[in-house]
Amino acid sequence: MDNRPIGVFDSGLGGLTAFRELRKALPGENILYFGDTGRVPYGTKTRSTILKYADQDIRFLLSHNVKMVIAACGTVSANLPQNFAEALPVPFAGVIRHTVRAACAATKNGKIGVIATPATVKSGAFEKEILAEHPEFQVFSNPCALFVPLVESGFIQPDNPVTRLVAQQYLEPLVQAGVDTLILGCTHYPIIAQTLQQIMGQSVTLINSGKETAAYAKGYLERHKMLAGAQELPYSKFFVSDSVEGFSEIAGIFLGSDIHHDVQRIDLEEFQTNQNKTEGPF
Repeated sequence: MDNRPIGVFDSGLGGLTAFRELRKALPGENILYFGDTGRVPYGTKTRSTILKYADQDIRFLLSHNVKMVIAACGTVSANLPQNFAEALPVPFAGVIRHTVRAACAATKNGKIGVIATPATVKSGAFEKEILAEHPEFQVFSNPCALFVPLVESGFIQPDNPVTRLVAQQYLEPLVQAGVDTLILGCTHYPIIAQTLQQIMGQSVTLINSGKETAAYAKGYLERHKMLAGAQELPYSKFFVSDSVEGFSEIAGIFLGSDIHHDVQRIDLEEFQTNQNKTEGPF
């Protein structure tokens, strides 16, 4: 048994979709969540900047003695070198592989759509993973740069006309392509899943990367006997790099509870590498 917390990080609010699924799947676990709200979005940044930010985020979580690190961020998962993840002192999980497996199992016609940030689409991570397992499948990817700022700004209601208009623009090529499965390749996107489902149609299966990653984390902790022991009150703590109020308000709506007293603002500067304060270890 291991009562150390699970550490989860994202560029902002999006990783809360993974947090919510983790809380459902592992109700007895302690969870630390870090949202880099001061530097969101990651998906429009250069790869070197993304890796620098990811390094700092991971160092912050490790400073809290977590037993597992989950990058609940498609952009980081698509760009983080495998050798770096493998060198961490605790298990690491991204959102790519488990999401791809679920999508490949769900598709009936072999046409899979991927929506993600520009950096994730540019990396080709989802497409490469899908075609490595099923070269006969067709993959249709579309970058959706505006979804993250819309979610971070609270434009998350299913009937919000702005979000719906943007979604229609992004999704139309995938509708025309006839995909029957759509990977939500950024953890922000499940927050507006109702809008996306309405536009794609009920016959299209949406794959929630947060849900698939939570299922993987549960299985890993069970197999390695790392589940927490019996606790009366498992805790959740939230950390952000910018406004506590803005994060708490939108997160509270999404999670259905007031988390304001569990959110703390932190300064990431102290978690830069000692070797090089500018470039990081990559």
